[in-house]
This record gives sequence, structure tokens and C-alpha cells, in this order.
Amino acid sequence: MDMQEKTKRIIREDIEAVRAYADCFGVEMPDLDENGEVVGLPAPYPREVAGVVRSGYRIHELALKARERGWPVQNPILGRNTAEETLKESKEMYAFAEKFDETIFHFVHSEATRHIDPLKGRELIEQSRGKGGITPKGEREFIQMGGGSRHPVRINATGDTPHLSILNALIAGFDGTDIGPVIHVHFGGRGIHDYRTKVVNGYKALQICAENKIYVQLDSHKHLNNIGGTDGMALAMCLLAEGLAIHAGLPRELSAIQMNIAGINIFADLALMRAFRETLWSDGLIVVPETFQSPPGDLIAEAAHFARMAVNAKLGGADFYRPKAAESVGIPTGDSMGRAIWGTENVFTNTYAVDIEDSRITERKAEILEEAMAVLEAVLHLPERSLKPKDITPAFWMQWKDTELIDLIVEGGKSGRMDCPRAGGWDLKRFVKVNRDPDGIKRYVPGYTPLGIDPSRVAVTKENIQVEPEKEPTRPEKIVLATVGADAHVNGINLIRETFQHAGYEVVFLRGMNLPETVAEVAAEANADAVGVSNLLGLGGTLFPRVEQRLKELGLRDKMVVWAGGRIAEKEEEHQYYEEKIKKEGVSFLGVDAFFGPDSTPEQCLETITRLIQEKKAKQ
Repeated sequence: MDMQEKTKRIIREDIEAVRAYADCFGVEMPDLDENGEVVGLPAPYPREVAGVVRSGYRIHELALKARERGWPVQNPILGRNTAEETLKESKEMYAFAEKFDETIFHFVHSEATRHIDPLKGRELIEQSRGKGGITPKGEREFIQMGGGSRHPVRINATGDTPHLSILNALIAGFDGTDIGPVIHVHFGGRGIHDYRTKVVNGYKALQICAENKIYVQLDSHKHLNNIGGTDGMALAMCLLAEGLAIHAGLPRELSAIQMNIAGINIFADLALMRAFRETLWSDGLIVVPETFQSPPGDLIAEAAHFARMAVNAKLGGADFYRPKAAESVGIPTGDSMGRAIWGTENVFTNTYAVDIEDSRITERKAEILEEAMAVLEAVLHLPERSLKPKDITPAFWMQWKDTELIDLIVEGGKSGRMDCPRAGGWDLKRFVKVNRDPDGIKRYVPGYTPLGIDPSRVAVTKENIQVEPEKEPTRPEKIVLATVGADAHVNGINLIRETFQHAGYEVVFLRGMNLPETVAEVAAEANADAVGVSNLLGLGGTLFPRVEQRLKELGLRDKMVVWAGGRIAEKEEEHQYYEEKIKKEGVSFLGVDAFFGPDSTPEQCLETITRLIQEKKAKQ
């Protein structure tokens, strides 16, 4: 029997995309010979690469070590645009761990552009090259230089075509990968693909990982949590991803789920981890601290908050934990991440391992499980209240064919049964509303629970939340909003959208990953009064002027207010340089009428753009 039968079939099916990946990123990928046979595919793991026997089981062994000693193995994230930079910073980080003879599990942050389909999104890739982490070519160079020799490494493979990125990771020699979110709806479409494509390609990625013994961060509670989703909904999505993993043949030992803890409420964090542990098939649990959206100015307070999350991760029995460098200091370096590792290890070794039992934990765990079961029943078309956590076994998932399960998942996403406040796919519903209650738990607002789910079975806030119904525009002005470049971050621009809609504007929202020229053309077609674009990857200096240029070509620049937000340059010092330049010279060099940096508020944006629109109208 061919040990790589599914991998080869996927390569044959998607050979044009595989070839496009090779061409876009300048790497050799598997191909077909004159007889249609796959060539250039390395053997499955275990396999020696750069003097080290690589395998996903290297990571599993670390999970076993964590359980034996009673605290998590650290899973820091660090990556740069080149292999040389990544290795240099990594060595600085490794040095801290090696002082106390610790083996860590390194997550190498990868280039943002690899998340775009190289066959259909070539231009997006080209205009954003080398931003947001190590490149596919750099991955191979990093391993050859010695990266991951002692400390097993995994690479990011999320996006529209994760199976292509995983083929590259296998060739490079990465022990593991991050596919997730496979199911999560906010990655449902990025302007190129729809939700179905994301799920189908996620399943292909799982099949490749299964045959080649690659460790998988399968799916993620964290990502849904970041865009306002609830714990119960995230658990349901992670379980659906596990169903696909079981169909793919992935060994349980090579599957892990990632989740967020907030550090606000120890009972809530422990309830969440226990609910996941009780239900998950995956062997590994990766816990990530919730990121500050607005870091406190006091670094001591920030560090204390990270320490609280580390304590909760240990008490909750996490296998892996991601240390956090202070958000306030900017992009993590080898030194800052190393200090975070050092501090986190100190917390782990000095925290007494105690079993905490409390009715608040029991009640919250039951609440999470009930919501997850209700969502699964609706998505899988099962009778209400027919499903219990103990029922969710590998045999349970095998009652559907893999194609049937994919169909059910896609239908569930598009129908609103798996809704979240800021779902990113163009073909998905956006109905639900949540509130973070004083106890730190996100619950639904009454009347805004997921469609098709019994409201009595989900966590609903008791807070008096006044939700203003979405109203028809009351102003004549029209606004176009979008992120540009290879940037899928839509949280900030979603807030801008909500603010302008609340003020009565009609908003055309293009969401993430758009070409600047496309945004300008949509603004022209919509006869917009203003167009706002965002990029958080530090590409604004290149991308923002392209909106203006296209509007000029269309003869519309003088008729529209153009503004931008996010980051002008990738490195903090470069961005600050441009911020100072704006103060002295204005924003014209960006091709915009106004710029709003990371510290700006939606209200400031609304006030300024409203004034600029009025001024432009007065001149016409």
C-alpha cells in the first residue's frame, strides 16, 4: 500500500495550484512526470532533515513530559522576514530556555502572503511580499541553518490553501503545523474563496498531515474568541474539525486544539479548559493568553496579567502554553520573548498545583457543553437534546461520509448556526451580538443568539444591554471601507463600519484582502463620497497611495475623501518616523486626506471624515 496515496492524489488534483505556489514563492514543489506520476515528494516522517530526525511525535513527547512534571511546555511564537533574522532571534530566545535545560516548542510565524491562493491571488501576494513573517523559501533555509534542531518547530498554514503550505513545510522539515481555523467562519472568505473552499482545502491539509505524521494544531477557540465568539460555539467548531481529522486518519497523538484564557476569572478559565478536556478527541491542548486589544501603559500591570494567565494554564492542565512578551513594547524580539519564557517558567515552577473545586466552575462548564451540543445538533441535523459529550467518539463521526460532513459544516456556517459577531466570509450571516459580562465571560444578548439554535440552550447575558436595531441610512453620503493588501485583520475596520452606520451613513464593506485599485473601482461604481482603507501589516506606505492613483485615473479623486488607518511601516521605529512626518508635513505623501494610527478612536475618525466630506461638498 502507498503510504502517501492521499497526498499524491491531492497533488494531482491541484497540480496547477502547486505549480503556482512554486512559481510565486521561488521554491521547488512536487510535480508530475510525463506519465502523470508524482515526483519530488519527500518521504513521510520520521525523516532526517538537516541532521535531525523530524517527526510530529517529537512534539507529542513534549506533551507527555508536561503531564509527567505537572506544568506546560512553552510554545512561543517568533518569526522574521528572512531565515537569517529568524534564526538569530530564535537563538536569543532559545538561550533563555536552555539556561534551565528546557526544550520548548517553537511556533515560527510565517509570511502573511502564503495564506492567499497563489493561483488566483498572485497580485495580492506580489504586492505584499516578505511581510508578516518568514517566507516559504525562508522556511527551508531556516531548517537547513539549524532551526528546530533541539526545539521542535511548527509553521502556520492557515488561509485559503493550507495544503500547499503544508507540502512546503514537509519539504522544509517542520515537525508540525497550524491548520486551524479549519471550521471557523471568520476565515470563510478573503475576497478570493468562499467558505466551502476553506473547509475543503482544510480537509486536504489534514489528509496530508495524517499520511506524513505532521503534528497539527487542528483548530482554535482563540480565533473565534478574538472576534467576539462564545466559548460554547468555539467548542462546537473545534469538535467539527476533529470529525474531519478522524476521517482524514490523523493519529490522535498528533492532534491539538488551541484555546484562549483571559486571566480575568480563574473559575471561568478552569471551566473552559475542563469543558474542552472532557469533550475533545485531540490529545494536545495548547493554551494561549488572551491578547490585550489596548495594552495598559503600565508594563508591570501587563506582566502581572500575563502571569495570572500562566497560573490558570498550569492549574487547568494545559500541555503547551504560549508565553507573551509585553504588547506595549511592539513586535517581539528574541530577547523580549526569551524574557517572557524565563518569567513564565518561574510562574510555573512556583505555582502550587492544587485542584480547585467550586460550583461556579461546574455551572459554567455545563453551560459551555450545553451550548456546544445544541450547535452540533443543529449543524448535523440531529434531534434536539439527543447528543451528550460522551457520545462524540470516532465512531460517531464515521456515520457520515467525509463529503457529507463537509456539506453539513458548510451549510451550518452559511445558515447562521455557527455565527459570530464579526464573521469575515462574504457569504456568511452576521446576526449574533455578545456582551462581555463583569465576570469576564462572553454571553449572547437576548434576541441575538445564533439562528436555528434554541435560545434556552446558550449562555445569555443578564446585563441590561440596549441594542439599537440596524437602521436604514439617514444621511445621503455613502462610504466604502476595506482592508488592502494581504491583510485579513478586520476587527478595527469593523468598528469603523459600525460607527459610521450608527451615524446614519450607508456603508459598502469589502472586508479583508483587497487590491487598492479594486477598492477605488468599487468606490467609483458606488458613487461614494469617501473611501477608507486599512492595513495593519506595515504596508500602508506602499498601498495607500495606489487608491488615490486609481481614483485619479478614473477622474474622481477631487470628488472623494480618502482616508487610511493602521500602520504605515512594519517596524515600530519606521512607523513612528512617518507619524512624525505627518505632524510636520501632513498626509499628502500617503495619497489620503486623513490618517488614523493605532491609537485613534472610531469617534475621531467619524468626526474628521464627516467634516472633510462637508468641506469637499462646499467646494463643488
